[in-house]
Amino acid sequence: MQVVIKLSVHDEKSRAKAMKAAVGVDGVNSASLQQDKDLIEVTGEGIDVVLLTNQLRKSLKYAEVVSVNPVEEKKIEENKEKEKNKEPEATIQYLMGCPPPQYICAPCPPYQDPSCSIL
Repeated sequence: MQVVIKLSVHDEKSRAKAMKAAVGVDGVNSASLQQDKDLIEVTGEGIDVVLLTNQLRKSLKYAEVVSVNPVEEKKIEENKEKEKNKEPEATIQYLMGCPPPQYICAPCPPYQDPSCSIL
């Protein structure tokens, strides 16, 4: 999903706030600011557009949704092909040795003291 939102950004500080707010929303993969048009373009899967807009409004006071478009299928297919062609990552496997030997002791005789008067 690709979302384009119009913002009111005037300086570097407000641009940084916009980027931080946009990237903080779940599902966002990338965000880019177009400085000459005061637009932010956000791409990702499962983006909550209302939540994204509200977060930008909280930090910048003005945010308006311009367009919401699905991502092209070619890009998704290319990403899947790249994932298939990747070499599997090395895994670390820990092997545990035999358990320590268990020692068997002779049973202890019961304690018998004739001067005990607990009873």
